[in-house]
This record gives sequence, C-alpha cells and structure tokens, in this order.
Amino acid sequence: MNTDWSQERLLVLAPHPDDETLGCGGLISKAKNAGAEVFVQFATVGDTADRSPRGFSTAEERFVEIKKVCERYGWDDWHMALPGDDFHLRLDLAGRLRLAQVFEQESPISIARVRPTVVLAPHPTSYNQDHRAVAEAAHTALRPSNAASRHHPRLVLAYEEAADQWRTEAVTPPNLLVELSEKELSDKLLAMETYGSQSHPHPHTRSSLTLRSLAVLRGMQAGVPLAEGFHVLRCLA
Repeated sequence: MNTDWSQERLLVLAPHPDDETLGCGGLISKAKNAGAEVFVQFATVGDTADRSPRGFSTAEERFVEIKKVCERYGWDDWHMALPGDDFHLRLDLAGRLRLAQVFEQESPISIARVRPTVVLAPHPTSYNQDHRAVAEAAHTALRPSNAASRHHPRLVLAYEEAADQWRTEAVTPPNLLVELSEKELSDKLLAMETYGSQSHPHPHTRSSLTLRSLAVLRGMQAGVPLAEGFHVLRCLA
C-alpha cells in the first residue's frame, strides 16, 4: 500500500508531551515533509517526579519543550486538554466519557473540527494508565455511525512505544509498517532530545539508541533499513 501523505490530515492523540514523538515521530516527519497537515492533541501534563539528575520536571518546562518541538516538526496546531496535576498520571480518574468528548467535539482541534483523514492513538495494552485511558477514549470517540452526519477518519492507527513492550497480555506484531528515511528518523531523535526533561541515556526506553533499535527492527520486518510499526484499527480503502 502506497500512501500519498501530501493529501492527508493527521490528528495524533498523545497522553503526554513526547508520546507523539516516541510513537509516531518518524511518520509525523514523513507526512509534514510531504505537505500533510499534522495536529497533536495532548491529554495532560503536570509536575512530575522522575529519575532524571534533577529528580523532577515542571509543567512550565514541558510547555516550553512542546513549543520547541512544534517548531521543529512544523505542526499545524496543538492543544492541551487537561493541564495541571489533577489528572496528570491519573487520567483514568477523568473518565472515558470526558476524554472522548474532548477528542470528538470539544477541543479546538477535535475530530469534528479538524476532520482528519488519519488518527493515531496509543495502543490499549500499555502498562501506563494514562495511555490506556486515551486509547479507550479514542476508541469511543471513533465509534462507527453514519458518515454522512459524523466525520469518520479513513485510517485509524495505534502507535507503539518501546516501553509498551512491558505487557501482561500477548499482542500481535504491528500489521502496518511505515518506511522511514534516515532524515525522518533523525527528525524523531532530535525532537526527542528537545524534550530534554524526558530524554534519557541508554538503556532507558526513551534513549536515542532504543528508538533507533526499534526502527531497525521494524524496518527488518519489512525488508527496509528503517520503519515505524502500527496496528490498524480501521482502514477504509
């Protein structure tokens, strides 16, 4: 299947700033370089204790990083749904209905307003409760109905992250592989480095070597040097 990305309008649903890059940063680069429109809907961000040398990152720092990453990729727009500590790392408390309404209609870059041709969301088997909450809400927001009265994206994909290989249930390998050039992978790695509070040295799951290794593995599975893997949730041909 050959896709003319210049004709597509992508909406990426990301639980936190950096998930869009970890999961589909190469495809974002590929699509933008081809002339596609790309919108990124973040669910939440807040102050976070972590294992960095400083031991924490603040929401203000993360917003600065988002703006830099947006400029690097050239996104058409982005939006943060639920900023602050009320739901950061506890999106499961927000409820599927609330998140689904944001994704479907309420956000300034909602499915109803942007009318994307491609929607990308986390895989529902992630160990991370925020990722699961976004995946489940996306599933609801993208439910089938009458396409004449409600927008139906032609292609719905679940992206993968290296950290999500830690699962309690078996998952089939990705069934859609998007070939990446070295430049497109480099764009992804540079964007991840721009998320300075979230990037870590190897063998962390967010290290440059981990991201490159996963791209090499997915490329090998398709007989090409580099690729990103996705699970197709809907494809209208």
